[in-house]
Amino acid sequence: MARHDPDPNEAAGPAVLIYTTFPALQPAQETARLLVERRLVACANILPGMISIYRWAGELEQAEEVVLLLKTTAARAQAVVAEVRAFHPYEQPAVLTLPVSGGDAGYLAWIAAETRPDAE
Repeated sequence: MARHDPDPNEAAGPAVLIYTTFPALQPAQETARLLVERRLVACANILPGMISIYRWAGELEQAEEVVLLLKTTAARAQAVVAEVRAFHPYEQPAVLTLPVSGGDAGYLAWIAAETRPDAE
Protein backbone atom coordinates (compact mmCIF):
# COMPACT_ATOMS: atom_id res chain seq x y z
CA MET A 1 0.00 0.00 0.00
CA ALA A 2 1.34 3.44 -0.91
CA ARG A 3 2.13 5.91 1.80
CA HIS A 4 -0.39 8.74 2.02
CA ASP A 5 0.90 11.98 3.45
CA PRO A 6 -1.69 14.49 4.62
CA ASP A 7 -2.17 17.42 2.27
CA PRO A 8 -0.92 20.49 4.18
CA ASN A 9 -3.03 22.72 1.92
CA GLU A 10 -6.37 21.14 2.88
CA ALA A 11 -7.29 23.25 5.91
CA ALA A 12 -4.88 26.15 6.29
CA GLY A 13 -3.81 26.82 2.73
CA PRO A 14 -0.27 26.66 1.44
CA ALA A 15 2.74 27.50 3.54
CA VAL A 16 4.27 30.96 3.36
CA LEU A 17 7.51 32.47 4.61
CA ILE A 18 7.35 35.91 6.17
CA TYR A 19 10.56 37.95 6.05
CA THR A 20 11.18 40.89 8.33
CA THR A 21 14.11 42.68 9.93
CA PHE A 22 14.69 44.15 13.38
CA PRO A 23 17.26 46.64 14.72
CA ALA A 24 18.48 44.24 17.44
CA LEU A 25 18.33 40.64 18.64
CA GLN A 26 16.09 41.17 21.69
CA PRO A 27 12.99 42.57 19.91
CA ALA A 28 13.35 39.90 17.21
CA GLN A 29 13.46 37.15 19.88
CA GLU A 30 10.51 38.61 21.78
CA THR A 31 8.41 38.85 18.62
CA ALA A 32 9.38 35.33 17.51
CA ARG A 33 8.51 33.81 20.90
CA LEU A 34 5.15 35.60 20.99
CA LEU A 35 4.21 34.44 17.50
CA VAL A 36 5.13 30.80 18.21
CA GLU A 37 3.35 30.86 21.59
CA ARG A 38 0.19 32.19 19.91
CA ARG A 39 0.45 29.50 17.19
CA LEU A 40 0.57 32.14 14.49
CA VAL A 41 3.85 30.65 13.23
CA ALA A 42 5.25 27.15 13.51
CA CYS A 43 8.88 28.24 13.57
CA ALA A 44 10.95 31.40 13.64
CA ASN A 45 14.57 31.65 12.49
CA ILE A 46 16.65 34.57 13.72
CA LEU A 47 19.74 35.55 11.75
CA PRO A 48 21.79 38.26 13.47
CA GLY A 49 24.59 40.23 11.88
CA MET A 50 22.99 41.40 8.64
CA ILE A 51 23.98 44.75 7.14
CA SER A 52 21.30 46.66 5.24
CA ILE A 53 21.99 49.50 2.82
CA TYR A 54 18.93 51.51 1.82
CA ARG A 55 17.60 54.98 1.11
CA TRP A 56 15.37 56.52 3.81
CA ALA A 57 13.98 60.06 3.82
CA GLY A 58 16.23 60.96 0.89
CA GLU A 59 19.43 59.81 2.60
CA LEU A 60 21.59 56.77 1.95
CA GLU A 61 21.65 54.68 5.13
CA GLN A 62 23.51 51.64 6.41
CA ALA A 63 22.48 49.69 9.50
CA GLU A 64 23.17 46.43 11.28
CA GLU A 65 19.96 44.44 11.51
CA VAL A 66 18.59 41.05 12.49
CA VAL A 67 16.60 38.96 10.00
CA LEU A 68 13.51 37.16 11.28
CA LEU A 69 12.09 34.39 9.05
CA LEU A 70 8.65 33.14 10.03
CA LYS A 71 7.07 29.90 8.77
CA THR A 72 3.29 29.84 8.72
CA THR A 73 0.29 29.24 6.47
CA ALA A 74 -1.44 31.56 4.03
CA ALA A 75 -4.47 31.49 6.33
CA ARG A 76 -2.40 32.92 9.22
CA ALA A 77 -0.20 35.32 7.22
CA GLN A 78 -2.36 38.43 7.62
CA ALA A 79 -2.52 37.97 11.41
CA VAL A 80 1.26 37.45 11.56
CA VAL A 81 1.92 40.63 9.58
CA ALA A 82 -0.44 42.58 11.87
CA GLU A 83 1.34 41.30 15.00
CA VAL A 84 4.79 42.06 13.57
CA ARG A 85 3.69 45.61 12.76
CA ALA A 86 2.10 46.07 16.21
CA PHE A 87 5.31 45.17 18.07
CA HIS A 88 7.88 46.50 15.62
CA PRO A 89 10.04 49.48 16.64
CA TYR A 90 10.47 50.79 13.07
CA GLU A 91 8.15 53.43 11.60
CA GLN A 92 8.00 51.35 8.40
CA PRO A 93 9.21 47.80 8.95
CA ALA A 94 10.24 45.55 6.07
CA VAL A 95 7.62 42.80 6.05
CA LEU A 96 7.29 40.50 3.04
CA THR A 97 5.03 37.47 2.66
CA LEU A 98 6.64 34.99 0.28
CA PRO A 99 4.81 31.99 -1.18
CA VAL A 100 6.32 28.54 -0.71
CA SER A 101 6.10 26.62 -3.97
CA GLY A 102 7.01 23.25 -2.49
CA GLY A 103 8.91 21.37 0.16
CA ASP A 104 8.96 18.21 2.20
CA ALA A 105 5.33 17.08 2.62
CA GLY A 106 5.86 16.12 6.25
CA TYR A 107 7.41 19.48 7.12
CA LEU A 108 4.63 21.38 5.36
CA ALA A 109 2.05 19.30 7.24
CA TRP A 110 3.86 20.12 10.51
CA ILE A 111 3.64 23.87 9.75
CA ALA A 112 -0.10 23.50 9.12
CA ALA A 113 -0.61 21.46 12.30
CA GLU A 114 1.38 23.80 14.55
CA THR A 115 -0.49 26.88 13.36
CA ARG A 116 -4.01 25.51 13.76
CA PRO A 117 -5.82 27.75 16.26
CA ASP A 118 -7.37 24.74 18.03
CA ALA A 119 -4.07 22.80 18.36
CA GLU A 120 -2.79 22.24 21.88
